[in-house]
Amino acid sequence: MRTTTSSPAPADAPGTDRWFLSTAPVVSALVHLCVPMAAAMIVGAIYNVVNAGFIGSLHDDALLAAVTLGSPVLALVMAIGNVFGVGGGALVSRLLGAAERDGARTGEIRRVSAFALWGTVGVGVLVGGAGLLLLDPLVSLLGADQAARHATTTFVGVLLAGVPVLAAAVCLEQLVRAEGAARQVMTGLIASTVANVLFDVLFILVLHRGVAGAALAVTLANAVTVTYFAVWLARNSTHVSLAPRWFTLSPSVLKPVLGVGIGTLLQSAFLIVTALVLNNLAADYGDGPLAAMGVAVRIAQMPEFLVMGVTLGVLPLLAYAYGKGDRARLTAALRASAVAVGGVAVLFSAVVLLFRDSLLAVFLTDRAVLALGVTVLAAQLTAMIANGFTGLITSLFQATGQALPATIMSVTQGVLFVPVVLLGDLWFGLPGIIWALTVTEVAVLGAGAVLLLTTRRAIGQGLADGSPERAEEALAMAEG
Repeated sequence: MRTTTSSPAPADAPGTDRWFLSTAPVVSALVHLCVPMAAAMIVGAIYNVVNAGFIGSLHDDALLAAVTLGSPVLALVMAIGNVFGVGGGALVSRLLGAAERDGARTGEIRRVSAFALWGTVGVGVLVGGAGLLLLDPLVSLLGADQAARHATTTFVGVLLAGVPVLAAAVCLEQLVRAEGAARQVMTGLIASTVANVLFDVLFILVLHRGVAGAALAVTLANAVTVTYFAVWLARNSTHVSLAPRWFTLSPSVLKPVLGVGIGTLLQSAFLIVTALVLNNLAADYGDGPLAAMGVAVRIAQMPEFLVMGVTLGVLPLLAYAYGKGDRARLTAALRASAVAVGGVAVLFSAVVLLFRDSLLAVFLTDRAVLALGVTVLAAQLTAMIANGFTGLITSLFQATGQALPATIMSVTQGVLFVPVVLLGDLWFGLPGIIWALTVTEVAVLGAGAVLLLTTRRAIGQGLADGSPERAEEALAMAEG
């Protein structure tokens, strides 16, 4: 990640961000770029596992099913925060760079950051309010059966009340990241996770509030995140402002922020639709399968987020090498990141499968559900391995400016999953639902391999035309 607030450093100055991109050993560059990204993302996985663990301690599959059914609502909250946060953060980073040449541009940063935060809060209020008004049909849409309906209604209702806070936390994380403050992002997310654990203990174990306590714990933990990031920006950021007076609806702010953010929203929409279809189909088989799926997904997210840290973190390195025309460095970065992806995915999968019974027993008590959880876990981990390499191919397309292949890779999973899971349910029943994501991820990886072969010539030509000047341009486009 580049530190956009500092003056550009010479490429041969060891230890600078530019040195890591241009001349540092590839392994050192990957550590520098990927570890903060992976650490920040793994916190989200820990979030989910912690909540599932506390709910699982109540020994009620309907409660675990409710948390699983509520996952699309959390995905929607993330989407709202990222529409404004990713779009606003990208524009803030570009303006910080432009301000080095034109100090007058700093005023625009205040308007962008204020629009991002208060736009997030405003949309969050509207979405949360609408969701509460339509809570009953929403719970039906999520796939809750009679046994899990009350718990799902309670869990989702509390989450919807907290949407403005949850979405604001996501947005502010992106604004802090835009300042190049990776360590502060990690600190804020870790503090939020610790707070989540403490609130879970209070509301679930001490006050016995069940899923309502779990949802309230998530909301209050994100309030801690909002407070930390807001205070940090107020004290340390020279240009970013969260004051409502800087809020604007100027097209010069709306267009670039929403232009980037809408792409993130579309990708999130596919994930939400996927979760809704999966939950509704699995609900027909009872709360046990839903509980098993919820736990297995949360366990598999741990290595998945680590892998995503690599595939997203390496993108600037790939973009810089491609822009510069450095074929050897691009190839070395791809090879090293592929080894990292494969190593993390396979090693974690082997350890989890080795201790699968003990691990699942922490969350599940029913023997039949536990046995089903083992199968779901195997399917999820296999899908995770395929998804890791798919993400790396997608990052390569984004870094090299192959817009159409990158877009195809981003939407193929959502397009393929629905027919695969419907046919799997029709032909094989519950096993077809369990393995649908695995089949989809393997198919997407195959599509990525074909697209990679078809774009090799274009990527090679782009490398031949590379230059140090174009490296800067490619890096800016990849980060935006």
